[in-house]
Amino acid sequence: MRPAPSIGWIIGALALGGFGIGTTEFVAMGLLPNIATDLGITEPTAGHLISAYALGVVVGAPVIAVLAARLSRRTLLIGLMVAFTAGNALSLVAQNFPMMMAARFIAGLPHGAYFGVASLVAAHLAGPGRRAQAVGQVMMGLSVANVLGVPAATWLGQSLGWRSAIVLVVIIGVVTVVALWRVVPDLSGMRSTDPRTELRGLRSKQIWLTLAVGTIGFGGFFAFYTYLNTALTSLGGLSEGAVPIALMLFGAGMVAGNYVGGRLADRLGDRAIAISMIGTAVALVLFVLLVSTGWPAVVVTFFVGMSGSTAIPGLQTRLMDVARDAQTIAAALNHSALNVANAIGAWVGGTVIAQGFGYRAPSLVGALLAICGLVVLGAAVISARRSGCTPVDPETPVAIS
Repeated sequence: MRPAPSIGWIIGALALGGFGIGTTEFVAMGLLPNIATDLGITEPTAGHLISAYALGVVVGAPVIAVLAARLSRRTLLIGLMVAFTAGNALSLVAQNFPMMMAARFIAGLPHGAYFGVASLVAAHLAGPGRRAQAVGQVMMGLSVANVLGVPAATWLGQSLGWRSAIVLVVIIGVVTVVALWRVVPDLSGMRSTDPRTELRGLRSKQIWLTLAVGTIGFGGFFAFYTYLNTALTSLGGLSEGAVPIALMLFGAGMVAGNYVGGRLADRLGDRAIAISMIGTAVALVLFVLLVSTGWPAVVVTFFVGMSGSTAIPGLQTRLMDVARDAQTIAAALNHSALNVANAIGAWVGGTVIAQGFGYRAPSLVGALLAICGLVVLGAAVISARRSGCTPVDPETPVAIS
């Protein structure tokens, strides 16, 4: 009889799925000119493919969490990765823009639900005292994708055609499906719910406050990231060649942040999220002060990535703690909230630039949004204390409203 896989192998398989999802989410940004030329459209029109994926994430997370509530977590994980792989495979045969839009939307649908369920599984297997660390390790796949997966896929797409980058993602998806099938146990100890229970969980004020922390606080994170290229080249006087280095440092910071954030969240709870928001505000202000100096500002991108992503394990485990029996939809909605934050950050950053405030302004606005996220977190903590609630294991119902 084959011995049961260790938790390290299981989390590694879950993180591999995150690596594939992170690669496909961001690689399209670097290949937009190639895609536009191949499909016979303009680059701004091709940019709608980014929005189609994000819309898929926002829609798919709650819908899948509700409709698949009765499924075993193992079956759901494998099914989500099969859907992700199929959506990307559809991109390979897309011969026109509408078909490509549909493929990107389908590929985005499993994103939030996969990370939500994977986080629940990791936390369940890790047990009390190590839940956030396990969640951070799963999220590490998404962070590593920014450091390795996206640059590699972008290079491949530029060298051999953009579809070759999608082939790489499909291969990762297939390998992940096989890995999940082989190493993830039946998880009979994790109870499934039903659609009504998941939907009732949305009455929880604590769930919405926690989601608001991510949506508002991370809006600043993405306002910085969206306009980083132009800020470094137009204000810092750096060449385009410096931008990939900055992006890799940013990604490396995210890897470090997920690692540190998991440990902090297990020890400090909500205070770990607060530390992250304060650190993000400080790092963004520091970037504003140093952006005209060039390379010192590039170094700061590491600290922006690290401080922002430090909050992710804490936010994910907080949602598990306040969700009662609706843990699947709450955990999945975290990634919908982060994609809304992405849209808000890009929009707010673009607005202040259009108003003539320059390319420093998005980072300043980002610092302000991080502080606003901190304020919302404070409101959530105060509300929970007034209800007389304390954090519990995510498998145990908690009376927070």
